Amino acid sequence: MYTLKNSIPVPGWKGGFLDGHPDWKYPNPQLGSLPMLDNLANINLLQRQMPVKWPEFSWKTQPDGGESSRCFQMFAPYISRLGYTDIGRVYSIICPQQGVWIFDKICLNVEVTVTGQRGWVNEQPDDQAKGPSLAADMTVEGKIWFSPKQGIFGQLLWAVLEKSHHPFPLDKANAIKVTTHCPQKPEQPIFPLRVGESKKFKSPDFSRHEDMAWVVGNLDVEIGDITKTNDPKVDEFNELVMKAFNIASGNMLAPGNILSWNVWFEAPELVNQQEWRTHAERWRKSIDEHHGSPDGPGSKPRYFNGEEFSPLENALDEAIADVFDFLKRHFKELIDWLKKLA
Repeated sequence: MYTLKNSIPVPGWKGGFLDGHPDWKYPNPQLGSLPMLDNLANINLLQRQMPVKWPEFSWKTQPDGGESSRCFQMFAPYISRLGYTDIGRVYSIICPQQGVWIFDKICLNVEVTVTGQRGWVNEQPDDQAKGPSLAADMTVEGKIWFSPKQGIFGQLLWAVLEKSHHPFPLDKANAIKVTTHCPQKPEQPIFPLRVGESKKFKSPDFSRHEDMAWVVGNLDVEIGDITKTNDPKVDEFNELVMKAFNIASGNMLAPGNILSWNVWFEAPELVNQQEWRTHAERWRKSIDEHHGSPDGPGSKPRYFNGEEFSPLENALDEAIADVFDFLKRHFKELIDWLKKLA
């Protein structure tokens, strides 16, 4: 059992959601008989939550490479959370967001949007899970769009795209959408969140929090293709942006790569339903205005030995040059007009 020092769950836990459903329990939870629910449809039913203080992400910077290319990065504290009832039924999972600067030239918002979920939490120690336990299934979609806060190149880019009358990814509604699925199962969009650390790789000490966390869960998702928009210019542009993003991030969202999380939870708390509803907007506003997060920064991506990941500057410069070439090919007159105004 992982116990957070000087922390105990708030009163009010009842339990019982698992009663009569042995197939949902460990050692091998099968949640197929639970319906997948819209992630935002039942916030009014939430009573308790487990906040993720340490969201530890991991991926290979070379998708076809060995474990030596694996990076580890903690996203911002409390970027994610599991919401459930007093009896233990999960009804919502808050998704991670962060801002990413590409060499101080372009700033992107990145969000893992939970589109559907089902699951349970048991705050009482479980013999099979060896402590408090949880199990959930999820569907998610990656979304990437430009932050209003930009460097000089990004400001030019924004001005051109905004006046182009095409649905470029300048807001979440027109975000670049990246599909995901269960690893090695492209036909299966549902993937599991289960108790314990991932057994698919060894985590370095700097990404482990067993002496402080209440419980830890793990999940893996394989990155799929970009969703087409039916606008050829936008589709071409989105591919170029994703190329630059993946060079800068070490192929975090490259098709075929597997993005893994070890999510380290604090002890259960009560839910403020209004705060839950507005969480995503508050985070996005913080990212847009300050390029930060409300509860402090995460860590830089590092390899197992602690060495920081550093993108190939030449490759990134070429990718950004490709974006500029796109603008000149498709919107030269607009660029010339903006230069005259400046």
